[in-house]
Amino acid sequence: MINTFCKQPLWEVSQTLAAVAGGFAPADTVITGARLVNVCTHEIQEDISVAVSCGRIALVGDASHCIGPDTTVIDVKGQYLAPGFMDGHIHVESSMMSAGEYARAVIPHGTTGIYMDPHEICNVLGLPGVKCMLEDASRTPLKAMMTTPSCVPAVPGFEDTGSFIGPEEVAETMNWKECVGLGEMMNFPGILSSSDHAHGITGATLKAGKTVTGHYSMPETGKGLNAYIASGVRCCHESTRAEDALAKMRLGMYAMFREGSAWHDLKEVGKSITNHQVDSRFAILISDDTHPHTLSAQGHLDHLVRRAVEDGIDAVTAIQMVTLNCAQCFQMDHELGSIAPGKCADMVLLDNLESLTVTKVWIDGELTAEDGAMVKEPAPYTYPEWATHSMHVGEAITKETFAIPAKKDHAKVRAIEVIPAKVGSFERHVTLTAKEGKLESDPSQDVLKTVVFERHHETGTKGFGFVKGFGITCGAMASTVAHDAHNLLVIGTNDEDMALAANTLIACGGGMTAVQNGKVLGTVPLPIAGLMNDKSAEEMSALVESLEESWKQIGCSMPSPFMTMALIPLACLPELRLTNRGLVDCTTFQFVPLEVD
Repeated sequence: MINTFCKQPLWEVSQTLAAVAGGFAPADTVITGARLVNVCTHEIQEDISVAVSCGRIALVGDASHCIGPDTTVIDVKGQYLAPGFMDGHIHVESSMMSAGEYARAVIPHGTTGIYMDPHEICNVLGLPGVKCMLEDASRTPLKAMMTTPSCVPAVPGFEDTGSFIGPEEVAETMNWKECVGLGEMMNFPGILSSSDHAHGITGATLKAGKTVTGHYSMPETGKGLNAYIASGVRCCHESTRAEDALAKMRLGMYAMFREGSAWHDLKEVGKSITNHQVDSRFAILISDDTHPHTLSAQGHLDHLVRRAVEDGIDAVTAIQMVTLNCAQCFQMDHELGSIAPGKCADMVLLDNLESLTVTKVWIDGELTAEDGAMVKEPAPYTYPEWATHSMHVGEAITKETFAIPAKKDHAKVRAIEVIPAKVGSFERHVTLTAKEGKLESDPSQDVLKTVVFERHHETGTKGFGFVKGFGITCGAMASTVAHDAHNLLVIGTNDEDMALAANTLIACGGGMTAVQNGKVLGTVPLPIAGLMNDKSAEEMSALVESLEESWKQIGCSMPSPFMTMALIPLACLPELRLTNRGLVDCTTFQFVPLEVD
């Protein structure tokens, strides 16, 4: 694969690099006195120097002969020098920050590259919205490598989105310089049933010689998983059990160990290598979804490496999982992922291998961050007006909008029970007593009314359901971050508060809010596609923290509840989900009625 993410292509500078390594030309920069984390051989090499020229590494070892009168020499005094960290699967939109602000937040934590799947903004604004994100990211040093959204909508026929991506659109993006592959193929039913649409999308990627990333959330690891991998899918981040990850690695699939703000899968899936004598080359650490408070308080991939070490994975292996393994997954290890001659000079300096604190970050040989802060601020970027006006609900929402007529006095209904810090859900059957001929929330059973409104094309369609697991006793919450169609999702104990929550977000262009007894307790405005804001990580963290306090006030204490809430409409995850078209049984992929026969 031709890499357009380095400062200069290797063929342009190979002669210069050879000259620098041979001592016939001076290096731009020489780092001395490093303990090198050699991910190629899984070892620590003492007192190593690295010579850098033209944004690439010319020599690793004794670089004294590479130093000229204008060479910048940096003595790191025994700190650990590792390759720059890369996140193999990330949705920038889930940080609620613009791509540029996201870059500012993660680079000081050692992140030099991300493989971003912008399917959130693509579901709302289509490929023009994706181009906006790429333009925003390009003003920063971060290597924002795009995997084309594969499932817009995620499961065709079960939801309404703002856009549509098919094989022709995917084929078009394969020519974009930022594109390195295909975003997570969530439509695994389409792959397993050999649908023309799903295989047309993966086929366009494979024809371009690029990586197909996966989303196989089923516990079945036999014929289904084999079929999925045989179709060309190279990696998957949906393992929640150690046996899932182990099965994938044994079949040559890269198992991505997820540890985001809400999805804490690493402790369990990490056992696939700590409890087995297996090679870890097919294991990668990824964040998937990370909100601003996590980035500000804990970090990004540096936090994941620390978490891996806590769970018994040695530090060098953990670093391999965010460097070389990731680069190999995307067929880019000839350029990225290691500190070796010819590679891009993306490097991270760590104080030690216990606290793993990042002290310096170089991208393409340039010092980009130091002691937790960017060295230079990127130029500003403004999203176009059409990207900040995406709320098109198509009806005036009142308390009457939320009425669910009851067929009888006592009704057994389907409810979605969420699992804190997990992506799965359970289908539960609960009995509700009708009030004045209507089905209402029952906080005593932790059963809350839920409605999903289509908000892209003013169709006026909406789906009704009930959820369990949030613990809310009085109030409502709403969000336009509702994967993956990102329609308007409202949950509450009473119709009045639900209407207020919905109208609050319509007025501010989208976001997340919590209300109680006719009062708005907290709101995070997300005017960019109803998904992002251009404020800094610190500012967004403060807004989100305030909203979380509001959630606690109405009775919810689960971690990152809005992330769990955001998955209620995601019809590619088991067991039961709610979209604007209705309740979906995600084990049989059929619509089901609210009331149980």
